[in-house]
Amino acid sequence: PMSILVCGSVAYDSIMVFHDRFKNHILPEQIHILNVSFLVPDMRREFGGCAGNIAYSLKLLGSDPTIVATVGEDAAPYRARMRALGLREDFVREVPGTFTAQAFITTDLDDNQITAFHPGAMFHSHLNDVRTAAGAKLGIVSPDGADGMLRHAAGFAEAGVPFVFDPGQALFILGSEALLNCLQQARYCTVNDYEARLMCEKTGRNEAELAREVEALVVTLGAEGSRVHWRGEVFEVPAVKADAIVDPTGCGDAYRAGLLHGIAAGWDLPRSARLAAVMGALKIAERGGQNYKPSRADIASRYREAFGENPWCIVAG
Repeated sequence: PMSILVCGSVAYDSIMVFHDRFKNHILPEQIHILNVSFLVPDMRREFGGCAGNIAYSLKLLGSDPTIVATVGEDAAPYRARMRALGLREDFVREVPGTFTAQAFITTDLDDNQITAFHPGAMFHSHLNDVRTAAGAKLGIVSPDGADGMLRHAAGFAEAGVPFVFDPGQALFILGSEALLNCLQQARYCTVNDYEARLMCEKTGRNEAELAREVEALVVTLGAEGSRVHWRGEVFEVPAVKADAIVDPTGCGDAYRAGLLHGIAAGWDLPRSARLAAVMGALKIAERGGQNYKPSRADIASRYREAFGENPWCIVAG
């Protein structure tokens, strides 16, 4: 299979569970001298980051992803995992004197979360150059350091490689001009409904006008499915019923992997979005972004159940 270049963050997520409620310890009248300590007997460390999650899901689909990302001096466990999964790491660059991006998430019994995010090596993502990756037929620019995202978008455009622009959380840091510029360079764009509204606000254009800048604009709507603007039409793609709603972490990334896999196989956009919906449903039933393990047969049977055809028999075009 041809290589898909996946640009974005590679991160560790440390998730800690506090067996009480924050509100019992963070007292409003004491907030001016906040000094609290939470004992967290349960902790797990997940492998995450948008590029890590998307590449993981592409591998499940049988694609050949190449991660383009920056990591820190503490990346050995993540690299070992990439090798174990058969993910290529030629473009995973270690930045000396930095830590790999990481989120420290403390959750209480009411499911409130206190998160600290350290971007670390992610801020140096512009050190990578997608133009040096020969033979790529498709790319995605996912949330990363802002300079890196702009550089990757320009690099793909210059190399003539079609790519998906997936701004995600970076919408808050990218200016309206930079956003429009990336959109015009991209062939596809995917955002959730909240990000779509934010993008409209920032650029002063409505969704239909933004959709005209790309071949396809895909807006995900959570349990409501997704809306695909493609070839002047709008297609409503239903969500696929999940076995259980366990953890939404990484669902958007699993969805994007399905989209990329379909586009790479030459499918039309509504079909690619259906495969994306299947991947999101399989992911949400497991904790963490990279712990679900469906086989290609599992993915096919879930697709057939939802949409009445075998995805691996779909002809391009």
